[in-house]
Amino acid sequence: MMDLEPRGIDAWVGVGPRYPWGGLYGGQIVAQALKAAANTVDPRFRPQSLHAYFIRRGDHTQPIRFEVDRVRDGGSFVTRAVVARQSMGAILNMSASFQVAEAGVEVQAATLPEGVPTAAEIPSEGWSTIFDRRIAPPAVRGRVDGWLQVRAPIGEDPVLQACALAYLSDDLPMDAVAALHPDRLSGEDFHRRYYSASLDHSVWFHRQFDAAAWHAQWFTCHGLMGARGLSSGYVFTPDGTHVATVTQEVLFRQVAPPPG
Repeated sequence: MMDLEPRGIDAWVGVGPRYPWGGLYGGQIVAQALKAAANTVDPRFRPQSLHAYFIRRGDHTQPIRFEVDRVRDGGSFVTRAVVARQSMGAILNMSASFQVAEAGVEVQAATLPEGVPTAAEIPSEGWSTIFDRRIAPPAVRGRVDGWLQVRAPIGEDPVLQACALAYLSDDLPMDAVAALHPDRLSGEDFHRRYYSASLDHSVWFHRQFDAAAWHAQWFTCHGLMGARGLSSGYVFTPDGTHVATVTQEVLFRQVAPPPG
């Protein structure tokens, strides 16, 4: 999936499988856009953050063209803008920042909540052959705790590791927003009554990690407003090291009942 094919100057083409709900998975498009941006960056620079807007639902039957704009090349930071396109137009717009590794003060304030079961204590709820997910029983309304890992080894390439985490990071934020919604009954009934979509998505990469090992993701919904909900979360290694922060805004729009 990450072997993008070059198509002209600073443009690459990728493909994706059909997912259970039909269409493409937003995390896949974000990960491929990050890889396309990294293809234009000196290897000394590592992914620092990304900020993406989902514009249209992707079509799994069509290739995706990633066009990269080299916004700025600095001494310690590099900035790129990426537009992902299909025949219907742009489906994603993303900016990404890369930084040379720098020494500095290390202080961690975020901590993994106490009492979260380990991955071995939770049954698998995987919906993809690419990664496994294990979601803890709800502890607080509007919060989702889970463990995720990519099923195959990735190697030590920091760009591919960041792409793998970007792929995984789009899975739980919507669950946290849905968990706070007052109209949620059973999951199946709720998702029949409401149309949902990811609107925008951001990831900050703090420390190195191995996406093929289990890591905890903890997301909290901060409120619902105007058919939108905002969730933010932290990504931890099993020993509690904070490796990334993720935010996402989600649309939950009530579906009109059929006439008659």
